[in-house]
Amino acid sequence: MNQNSEKIVSSIQIETEKQARERKQLFLLSLISVVFCLAIWELAVKLEWLNSKYICAPTDVLRSFITKLTDSKPDGAVLGVHIITSLKLVLVGYISASAVGVPLGLLLGYYRTFDRLVSPIFEIIRPIPPIAWIPLSVIWLGIGTTAKGFIIFLAAFVPCVINSYTGVKLTNPVLINVAQTCGASRWKIFKTVCVPSAMPLAFTGIRVALGNAWTTLVAAELLSATAGLGYMIQQGRSLARSDIIIVGMLTIGITGAILSWALSSLENKVIRWRMRG
Repeated sequence: MNQNSEKIVSSIQIETEKQARERKQLFLLSLISVVFCLAIWELAVKLEWLNSKYICAPTDVLRSFITKLTDSKPDGAVLGVHIITSLKLVLVGYISASAVGVPLGLLLGYYRTFDRLVSPIFEIIRPIPPIAWIPLSVIWLGIGTTAKGFIIFLAAFVPCVINSYTGVKLTNPVLINVAQTCGASRWKIFKTVCVPSAMPLAFTGIRVALGNAWTTLVAAELLSATAGLGYMIQQGRSLARSDIIIVGMLTIGITGAILSWALSSLENKVIRWRMRG
């Protein structure tokens, strides 16, 4: 018995070490690919294969990034102020869209009458690009933070609804039939069977919505902004400063990646049964 236990422990340790080596190898490969791309980019600019007037070298971007941490030129705010302004704007629209869109999608997927009542309106609104709502949002809400948050809300709302709806529709009918056989009410079936089953797809929609929120940020900050990453990018375009534009783009990418990682961690905690499976 002790020998069998030792063998099991040994095999687990070997498997753990193997996984650690694989993760390390994948990280090194990713790092090498990034360094290689940056080196090619730097070389192309330095050898004038690319015109430095239109795109600057990575070293210039890094220099501008470091400078922007403490220097408010040329757009009137340091990088930290831009990040905080954009983050507040994105989170307001994104969290509101998730809080409304996910429950709505779950309810539409489960209750057929509600689905037939709401879906025609949703299907008409869904194809309209969020940017097309900017003129109406200015008329309704002015040019402040509320209007910008509304545009981001619309961009993030649709994938939350669609994926939650699909998740409920893909619930295994056998599970529903078993719950009905045990005498569960419709609400209890929805709460204990359909909602947990829909969570993986619902979180997929939430992740897509996060990307949409950041994508719409630049357009949203066209509405009389004085700070924000989108505003910084627009100012860089006006001044023909490709380094400022790229710093803004990379900051959006890095911030979005951090939020996506946090969302994945939350998903793993909420859907523990999938991790065990």
